[in-house]
Amino acid sequence: ERAIARHEVREIEQRHTVDGPRQDVTLDEEDDVVIIYNRVPKTASTSFTNIAYDLCAKNKYHVLHINTTKNNPVMSLQDQVRFVKNVTSWKEMKPGFYHGHISYLDFAKFGVKKKPIYINVIRDPIERLVSYYYFLRFGDDYRPGLRRRKQGDKKTFDECVAAGGSDCAPEKLWLQIPFFCGHSSECWNVGSRWALDQAKYNLINEYFLVGVTEELEDFIMLLEAALPRFFRGATELYRTGKKSHLRKTTEKKLPTKETIAKLQQSEIWKMENEFYEFALEQFQFVRAHAVREKDGELYILAQNFFYEKIYPKSN
Repeated sequence: ERAIARHEVREIEQRHTVDGPRQDVTLDEEDDVVIIYNRVPKTASTSFTNIAYDLCAKNKYHVLHINTTKNNPVMSLQDQVRFVKNVTSWKEMKPGFYHGHISYLDFAKFGVKKKPIYINVIRDPIERLVSYYYFLRFGDDYRPGLRRRKQGDKKTFDECVAAGGSDCAPEKLWLQIPFFCGHSSECWNVGSRWALDQAKYNLINEYFLVGVTEELEDFIMLLEAALPRFFRGATELYRTGKKSHLRKTTEKKLPTKETIAKLQQSEIWKMENEFYEFALEQFQFVRAHAVREKDGELYILAQNFFYEKIYPKSN
């Protein structure tokens, strides 16, 4: 996959060399847009990105997967510089939709005038951890033949928690907060109140929209209404129930109430859950001001503002 990607990049650069120098490429304001979806593992991110792949040709934009070594969400300082430069100056890839398992990166720190649009989806922290636990052991129906890291381990999540295993420890819940907090050292200190506060700040101030896995269709509907350049047709595509949009972890067993109660005693769960509830409340606030319900269906509100008293009067 990496070799194919490099080949495609070379082809684009060669075509561009023939057609003219890069700095001569000018973009309409509508095309000079980049969306970054720094996807959290096991939050229905594959289902969502498959919609972007299905729509990119029709809606005329590029989709690029950010593949980091060993899925490390923290980039080196030099890679941060390279990535920011790529995203902002790679005009041939605009409009662009970038997705990958990377933590939030503040483009303003690098002197960028026009920042990308960040979006994301998060999930109930225990449900996310359970899904990831079984995914590492049994994979999913998306690539069923791929051997996973913990394949062969038959221990259930309940058994893991009862035995105090490392793969189900409360520390493993600490993921959505650092993904939103970013590349600071403190973001990755498990249980850091500063990291939680920073994650909340970034969610409100740096993200265009953050949805939740449990209400993914509504998230897609809002994106289509607000960013039709990318997401025109996304809601209907999701509703058709294409197999590519439905990725399910194999052999997943729901945890018992006792297991859940044990995890909920952890301060780490309390913080991750606080962040999840914060994100959910914000998403529901945005949705409440963007849609209305009729006969059990949601409908996007039409434009609800206009301009008047425009002076000076034109002749």
